[in-house]
Amino acid sequence: MTDERAKRFPLALADLVREPRKPVARADQARAKPAGAALHSVPGVGSTVSRSTPLKAADANAAVVKPAKPVVTRSASLVPSPVTKPLPGALRAAPRQNEHRESNVSVKRGAPNVALNTTHALTSERVRERMVERLRANGITDARVLNAMSVVPRHMFVDPGLAAQAYEDAALPIGHHQTISKPSVVARMIELVAAGRTLTKVLEIGTGCGYQAAVLSLVAADVYSIERVRPLSERAKLNLRPLRVPNIRLHYGDGRLGLPAAAPFDAIVIACAGLDVPQALLEQLAIGGRLVAPVGSQSAQSQVLTLVERVSATQWRESQLDRVFFVPLKSGVI
Repeated sequence: MTDERAKRFPLALADLVREPRKPVARADQARAKPAGAALHSVPGVGSTVSRSTPLKAADANAAVVKPAKPVVTRSASLVPSPVTKPLPGALRAAPRQNEHRESNVSVKRGAPNVALNTTHALTSERVRERMVERLRANGITDARVLNAMSVVPRHMFVDPGLAAQAYEDAALPIGHHQTISKPSVVARMIELVAAGRTLTKVLEIGTGCGYQAAVLSLVAADVYSIERVRPLSERAKLNLRPLRVPNIRLHYGDGRLGLPAAAPFDAIVIACAGLDVPQALLEQLAIGGRLVAPVGSQSAQSQVLTLVERVSATQWRESQLDRVFFVPLKSGVI
């Protein structure tokens, strides 16, 4: 090789031949594997085992030097590829519950883009489907309501310690002497106010942790929800944020007063029990609209789920339905 050519091509031919045999080439080969070969290391694409902590440098070297070991999942975590990119924010579970674990993605037609905690990744969708089957067996027939109940991840709205009970038909504590209603009660109340109609504007009294508002958001065009306990109002915002639901408007205030500025409403759902339905809420119901609320005394355990229909500007029709048990409807804010 002439001196001039050596300046232009400092590497000898032997160097160029040996280059592909360096250990780093094995990582490149792992990157070039078919997409199907890397699926076992991708959270939420059917993997039953996931790794939540990055590999140490020593582990990475071992994976390269000893190719005889199964290193598909390790090499995928070391080599960036389109399949193993960090998931977008909307696909991650709420940090409150899952910040220390890997997430598996729930893929469902029409579902919010949310991720499921690894502990529930293999069962939560299946358990939700069983919950929906129980609702159907108990008389819920509105396809929109059943779909919404199957889509919204209830375990994201309860404390992590209660996540295993999230899909049981039970009310669970959410703090501040409040509860998240039973799935059967949530479905029943929403089906009653929907009555097969297209809902434009719905008002919810008692946001709580935000679960019922999330279900309503898949049935109605716009959902307005009021919570009088500030920590719960803030918690509902945190719970709903990863779902990126654009049609829910949360308000901190006295639910007995409603939201006159946004009235009238096609439907009003009251998730707490009073001795009667506040007149302000009856006035904010549109003509032809429906309101559902538990009415009665908590101490006497004599609450009855009550349906109110507004038939004219001055007339409402009331029907008493099921025996229920809710936390009390109170005035003011805390």
